[in-house]
Amino acid sequence: MLEASLSQLEQLVSDLVQQNQTLLGTHQTLSAELAQAKDENESLQLSLMEQEEKQGATAARIQALVERVSAGPVSA
Repeated sequence: MLEASLSQLEQLVSDLVQQNQTLLGTHQTLSAELAQAKDENESLQLSLMEQEEKQGATAARIQALVERVSAGPVSA
């Protein structure tokens, strides 16, 4: 009986070691994917900020043109 229990314990430990190795591999993969997602997120945020700046500049130019048109004809 002791031999059977010891054998069963060895098998359980072996299974746990294997499961641990699998989980470590999964963890490494997920960590790499998370780092990549963070980099992509940062890049997208910077791109968004640049687009917002361009839109602001364009809006200001359009507003200036509208004000010029609203001012009426220019006499020469």
